[in-house]
Amino acid sequence: MRVVVVGATGNVGTSVVRALSEDPAVGSVLGLARRLPGWSPPRTRWAAVDIGEDAALGDLTRHFRGADAVVHLAWLFQPTHTPALTWRTNVLGSLRVFEAAAAAGVPALVYASSVGAYSAGPKDRPVDESWPTHGWPEAAYCREKSYIERALDVHEREHPHMRVVRMRPGFLFKPEAASQQRRLFAGPLFSRRMARPDLLPVIPDLPGLRFQALHTDDAAEAYRLAVTSPAAHGAYNLAAAPPVDAPMLAELFGARVVRMPAWPVRSGLAAAWRLHLVPASPQLFDAVLRLPLMDTRRAVEELGWRPRHTAREALMAFVDGLREERGTDTAPLAPSLPGGGRAAEVATGVGERP
Repeated sequence: MRVVVVGATGNVGTSVVRALSEDPAVGSVLGLARRLPGWSPPRTRWAAVDIGEDAALGDLTRHFRGADAVVHLAWLFQPTHTPALTWRTNVLGSLRVFEAAAAAGVPALVYASSVGAYSAGPKDRPVDESWPTHGWPEAAYCREKSYIERALDVHEREHPHMRVVRMRPGFLFKPEAASQQRRLFAGPLFSRRMARPDLLPVIPDLPGLRFQALHTDDAAEAYRLAVTSPAAHGAYNLAAAPPVDAPMLAELFGARVVRMPAWPVRSGLAAAWRLHLVPASPQLFDAVLRLPLMDTRRAVEELGWRPRHTAREALMAFVDGLREERGTDTAPLAPSLPGGGRAAEVATGVGERP
């Protein structure tokens, strides 16, 4: 089996490439990314492609020919202040991937959707894959994930012989991705010392602060099963138990839980975002408080998938990675940006430029 992974050097991509390269059923893996990595597992080769560029369509079609499956993971979280740039890669680039896969005659397409594609939903019970995928309209990330769900609806109708799988994971963590996630969401002012328990005496218990986490390696195992299982199709929710809430976070950091409304935290985040002090937008914060909890029984029963790590262990992996400033020899997962580290982050405008 020959598999092409688009967006192969990020948090999910590195874990998926590793999982596929270790599967005897997979003869070769081609990883596509904007920047070639120094890291390479067995039976893997690399090619540079930027799916956000119009010229990428021809390159993608060429790379996809002869593949048994394409796994599409490429996604830009930043810059939040210039959403036209993320739209160019996340939406237009995804459409290029789908078009190229069809033109190359690829029999299976596995796409990285997200819990962020779901409409607002309950926090006291899980929803299955039939829950509406209209996203949270104010957050660019959710709008783009929702848009691609509609685009895939059309793609499936136009290409009924292609097996299409949509993976909808919760929040994904591993130690090697901690530095990247700090850059994407917390920004250059966040120090690794701030991950120390003694510096977080209080955890705010906000209405709606209940979400699902998953170790990235466990998500990668679900992708491997989706690629190698001919019967896998449709959407699969992916998450580990138990749901993350303020008491769990307080236990992790040895902190005290304080019940409070969301607006003070939201107002502070909005002010910091407008001042380019943090890259995460207040709209994404709003979405997190509204996203539903997901029922993962379909992935368990149909794929035979079971996460090896609990949600607490996934979060601890992230916290440990923050404290140790962990990373990997790929551009997205580098421990620090080349050419100045945090100063280079400030030079991007903290959410204004990629």
